[in-house]
Amino acid sequence: MHRLVTLFAVLLCLALLPSGPASALPAPMSQEQLLEKSDLVALVRIKSVTCVSVGKDDRTGEELPSYSARAELIEVIKGEDVKGDTVNITFAAIPTGLLGPWTVYYYPGEMVWTHLVGADGEYTSTWWNARGDMVSKAVITELPTKPGETVEIPKSGN
Repeated sequence: MHRLVTLFAVLLCLALLPSGPASALPAPMSQEQLLEKSDLVALVRIKSVTCVSVGKDDRTGEELPSYSARAELIEVIKGEDVKGDTVNITFAAIPTGLLGPWTVYYYPGEMVWTHLVGADGEYTSTWWNARGDMVSKAVITELPTKPGETVEIPKSGN
């Protein structure tokens, strides 16, 4: 009887644990899905990144910054915005140690193909694999951590 009670307790504990798929990384979108679901598909050059806020993550309690990247459109494949326009791309940091690349980061100076959703010059990444081929690397890879702080490419890097 004691073994049966122990087995029941173990099974009950396992049933109450979060299931694996809930914490697993969702499947990447195919290139076709990214193109279909995106409002803007473009080669962008990131001019600057600003920390817009810092908030506490509900799950971990970790203080995490949110960002807005100012991006110049170098080439546009899909969207209402045109080459030469400047758009803002919002993104947020994720808790340390979280499984998977749940957010797409953008860094000053880099030129990268990306898939975005939004309108009127305000966008966010379509999915966690929305970032495509990099054309040139970032000149700054450390992002600001305090609201209002901005990092931008040096004037000589324009």
